[in-house]
Amino acid sequence: MTLGSKIAWDDTVLPFQLDASDMRGRVARLDGVLDGILKQHNYPQAVEALVAEMALLTALIGQTMSLRWKLSLQVQSKGPVRMIATDYYAPEKEGEPARIRAYASFDEERVTDGAPFEQVGEGYFAILIDQGEGTQPYQGITPLAGTSLSQCAEAYFAQSEQLPTRFSLSFGKSSEPGRPEHWRAGGVMLQHMPKASPFAAQGEGTGEVLTAEDLVSGDEQEQWNRVNMLLATVEDLELIGPSVSPTELLLRLFHEEQPRVYDTQAVRFGCTCSEDRVRQSLSIYSAKDIATMTTDEGRVTADCQFCGAHYDLDPAEVGFEATKE
Repeated sequence: MTLGSKIAWDDTVLPFQLDASDMRGRVARLDGVLDGILKQHNYPQAVEALVAEMALLTALIGQTMSLRWKLSLQVQSKGPVRMIATDYYAPEKEGEPARIRAYASFDEERVTDGAPFEQVGEGYFAILIDQGEGTQPYQGITPLAGTSLSQCAEAYFAQSEQLPTRFSLSFGKSSEPGRPEHWRAGGVMLQHMPKASPFAAQGEGTGEVLTAEDLVSGDEQEQWNRVNMLLATVEDLELIGPSVSPTELLLRLFHEEQPRVYDTQAVRFGCTCSEDRVRQSLSIYSAKDIATMTTDEGRVTADCQFCGAHYDLDPAEVGFEATKE
């Protein structure tokens, strides 16, 4: 392998289990996925960082989705970054890659040179799981808390699913010979194995928003603290650099915890937009409504916020009045 070539473990998620401490987790590395997401937009760097972090969280959390399920993460905020939305589409078949897409909505004049998380204000962090046709989607919401999106996700798992969870993430722009500057991201997710349904309440916690520490006690607390102390020793270059594979990283961090790895899940940038979907979304409008959307050139246009695809349609072929027989 040479610098500038694609690394074998880029755009993958490796699930693992720590048998000695009853923990499970994932290691994720994103490269091309972030290129696919971010090249569609001209985001300020702080917004790019938030989208990169959110995409990494989505990859780590989404790996547990069953075939054909969809996971969506969303941040709604009163800050300069109004919304960040991501979707994770689980593979249609075993062995196929999962697909991730993401975008952010923001007020450019309000974005500052401060830290990325300073660009979000009061709001909430939400997770939606869609298991497919004929099922009721699950949605969980928790207030934005902490100093990063990863801490918001930790609070979500503690508050909504009663699962002690910890993330260690690294992301930033990489300069490599033979390649233009681009974003890379890598991270580890740790989670205590659930003893019962993850949606069962377990105690009142120590404050308005539960933390992982509110959910463990006794031997479980000792295990949780020990494994988190090991995770805290990880370095940024070990998370995103080209020299340490995910399996080597697990052995470096947790060799005494008896790590066991499972099949790697490949992830790719992917969008589900299409002209048929645009027509379907417009079909709820009357011909009168469609007229207000028609350009001076006599066309109805739409742009996908996720991938930037542009659709140019005949107004006579959209709108429910126009489609009546």
